[in-house]
Amino acid sequence: MERRPPDASQLGPRRRIAMVAHDNCKADLLAWARYNQDLLARHNLIATGTTGRLLARELALPVELLRSGPLGGDLQIGARIAEGGIDLLLFFWDPLEPQPHDPDVKALLRISVVWNVPVACNRATADFLASSPLLGSEYVPSTPARVSVAARDDVR
Repeated sequence: MERRPPDASQLGPRRRIAMVAHDNCKADLLAWARYNQDLLARHNLIATGTTGRLLARELALPVELLRSGPLGGDLQIGARIAEGGIDLLLFFWDPLEPQPHDPDVKALLRISVVWNVPVACNRATADFLASSPLLGSEYVPSTPARVSVAARDDVR
C-alpha cells in the first residue's frame, strides 16, 4: 500500500516555536533545523534577528523576525512567553563566552521556567523535544501554582 502524507487535520496543533542562538551556536542550530525542516514547517517560527534571517534563508520557511538578542530580542521573546505566545523555546546559548546582554539571557531562561515553557539549550534536548509525541498533540502545560497566585494578584 502506498504511503501518503497526512492531511492537515492529522498533523496536530501548530506550536509557536521561538528560536535563538548565540554566535558560536548558530551553525549548530542551523544544522538541527535543516535536519528537522519538515517538522518545523508545520509550526509557527519566531526568532531573534540574525538567527531568524539565517533560518529563513536556509530553510525557505516563514520566520517572524524580532530584534537581535542584544538589542532586545531576548526580552521580546520573554514578554511573549509571559503573555502565553510561545509554546517551545530553542535557545542554543554559549555558556563559554561572556555575553554583553547576559542579564537578558538569564531573564529569558528564568521566565521560561516560571511559565513552564519547554526549553532546549542544545541539540540533544532539541531532539528529545522534537521527537516527543506531545509536540503534535493537544497538550496544554499546567500553570505552576505560584504563577497562578501571582497572576491573580496582578489584576487586583
